[in-house]
Amino acid sequence: MRTNTFLSLLVLLLCSYLGLPQNSMEVEADSKSLPAKVGSKPSLVILGNVQDAGSPHIGCKKSCCETLFLKPDANRKVVSLGLIDPINNKKFLFDATPDITEQLKLLKTYLPLSEKETPDGIFLTHAHIGHYTGLMYFGREALGAKETLVYSMPKMTSFLQNNGPWSQLIDLKNIKLKTIADQEVIKLNSELIVIPFLVPHRDEYSETVGYKIVGPNKSVLFIPDIDKWYKWEKNISSEIKKVDYAFLDAGFYSEMEIDNRDISEIPHPTVLESMELFDKLPLKEKDKIWFIHMNHTNPMLNLESPQSKVVLDKGYHIARIRDRFTL
Repeated sequence: MRTNTFLSLLVLLLCSYLGLPQNSMEVEADSKSLPAKVGSKPSLVILGNVQDAGSPHIGCKKSCCETLFLKPDANRKVVSLGLIDPINNKKFLFDATPDITEQLKLLKTYLPLSEKETPDGIFLTHAHIGHYTGLMYFGREALGAKETLVYSMPKMTSFLQNNGPWSQLIDLKNIKLKTIADQEVIKLNSELIVIPFLVPHRDEYSETVGYKIVGPNKSVLFIPDIDKWYKWEKNISSEIKKVDYAFLDAGFYSEMEIDNRDISEIPHPTVLESMELFDKLPLKEKDKIWFIHMNHTNPMLNLESPQSKVVLDKGYHIARIRDRFTL
C-alpha cells in the first residue's frame, strides 16, 4: 500500500471525522515484488497512463523527454486497463497498446494460476495508434495467438477486416472479432458487465467509445479520449455521479504545452478545463476522478511537479501504473 498501517488508519479516521469520501482508500499500489496480491474480488489495474506515442516521445527535443531516452521510466506506458476476475481465473484488457508485451506480463501476475499469456478478451476504444496497434504482437511474427477475442465497434471491426496487417490476424485466426454496439450490455459473468458508449473524437478510421465497467459492488467510467466535454451529448458531471471511479482524458495540462502544432488538430479537454468544469462538484465526486492518458509534455507525469500538486490538492487523482481498484 502507499502508506503504512498507522498512516492508513489515521487517514481513515480523519476522513470519517471530517465526513470525507474514503473511495481512494480502497486503491492499492502494488509493490514491484511479484506476484501481486489480488484476493477474491474482481478488480481493475492501471497498466498504462500515457498518450498513444508514449514517453519518451519520438522526435521530442524538449526537457520532458531529454533524460528518458537515456534512462527510460518503467512506469510510463501507453494507456491501458486490466480487468481481473479471480473467481473465474480470467483477465481482460482495455486497449491494445504498443506497450502490450510488458502490460500483458504485468496483468498475468495478478492471476498466477492462469497459464494463458493472452487475455480472455480485449476491448478496443478506437483506431488511433496507442489503442489497437498492440494487436500486431498476436500475429505469426510474434506470439502466434489462437483466436484471442477482440471486442470492437462496427466501423472498427470493418477497419480491421479490410486493412492489413490486421486482416491477416483474422485470416490466420490469431484474433477473433466480436462486434459490439453503443450502449450494449456485455455480460462477462454473473458479476461483471461492460457497456460501450460513443464519444466525439477524431474518427478517421473508426468510432470512438468509452466504457462503463460494472462489478458486484463498484462501477467505473473509462474515457481515455474525447474531443471536448461540451461536444458530448451527455453531461460528464452527471455521469461521474453514477459511478465510483472515473478515468478521464488528461492529454494536456494546458494548451501552453503545444507550441509546435495546431492545437485544433489534437483536441482534448485540458486538465485546467476539466477542473474548471468540475470545480462545483462536491469533494466526494472529485475523489472519484483519476486523470489518465497524459501527453509526454504533461507535467502531471511527474508527481512532484507544481501542476500535480495543484491537481491533488483540489481532491483529484493522477493514475499510476499498478494502481488497483476493487470492484
